[in-house]
Amino acid sequence: MSASTETISVVSPADFHVHLRQGELAEVVTKHVRQGGFSLAYPNLKPPITSTEQALQYRDTLRAIDPSVDYLMTLYLSPDLTPEEIRKAVRAGIVGVKSYPRGVTTNSEGGIESYEAYYPVFAAMEETGMVLNLHGEVPSAAATNICVLNAEPAFLPHLRKLHADFPKLRIVLEHATTRAAVECVKSLGDTVGCTITAHHLALTVDDWAGQSWHFCKPVAKYPDDRAALQEVIREGHPRFFLGSDSAPHPYESKGAASPTQACAAGVYTSPILLPLVAHLLESFGALDRLEGFVSSHGRAFYRRPVGESEKSVTLRRAASKVVGTEGYGRGATHVVPFWAGQEIGWELVEG
Repeated sequence: MSASTETISVVSPADFHVHLRQGELAEVVTKHVRQGGFSLAYPNLKPPITSTEQALQYRDTLRAIDPSVDYLMTLYLSPDLTPEEIRKAVRAGIVGVKSYPRGVTTNSEGGIESYEAYYPVFAAMEETGMVLNLHGEVPSAAATNICVLNAEPAFLPHLRKLHADFPKLRIVLEHATTRAAVECVKSLGDTVGCTITAHHLALTVDDWAGQSWHFCKPVAKYPDDRAALQEVIREGHPRFFLGSDSAPHPYESKGAASPTQACAAGVYTSPILLPLVAHLLESFGALDRLEGFVSSHGRAFYRRPVGESEKSVTLRRAASKVVGTEGYGRGATHVVPFWAGQEIGWELVEG
């Protein structure tokens, strides 16, 4: 990263967790990856992608919308996934497998209930160099006193066991939100990485209680948890990097709940992502860590070095710039980004 008082240049930013949807909504939001300053994206999808053919078809769909972005594809951990499919996927260039415990996040109804049944799949992944991406929460359960506030710490023994049983398997704990998760990942070997979102660097539980636009899963936690995320970025730890978990939802489902329907869980940051991350990192004294956090750390973990043709992205200071509240699209595709109505201290330089 090169920096002056007024500008910052970052080499080929990469977002290692983003939701780009499908159909008409994908047509609106996929272009926001590049708009937000990024040239590499690692997308999720509903319904979940369980075969190599589905992953390649989805990649083709995204490329048709915006061919300037490098889309890293993933499969969904399900009973349909076999070691043979893993090897086939690797030959086709698919990078990872996503795991969601059942029911802990939006669109996770098909998630897993235990990991032991998938050990042959993990062995094939370890052998072939594929990455396992974990949504690190256990389902809420009154009998065990588990809810959205402690579901992540309760998951961490599973992460430790998976790493112990498959020490060469690259594992990413996605969207960490707690000090316990940060300390756990730091204590494990070099094959365990961790993504952090932009919005979890800004929010705590008080910000989403009663405010649907800040509600996501995993939920933002306590101020000390937010401080831990900020501290590990300020430290420049190489196994912690950006995965925005940017998740667009139509205005009507995001903006309000009803007596029988909760508001949608997800925070949408793609259109403003790089300026927002710069703004937030500067707020806690970590602006000098920007390139590592948004590019080099994640690229090193995923073994996706910057190509010779890839260019730097330049940010400049913005005076009194406010993120618009009007959003993008209309009707069923109308989405409004996080930070709408608030000042942001950086903007992309066009060209």
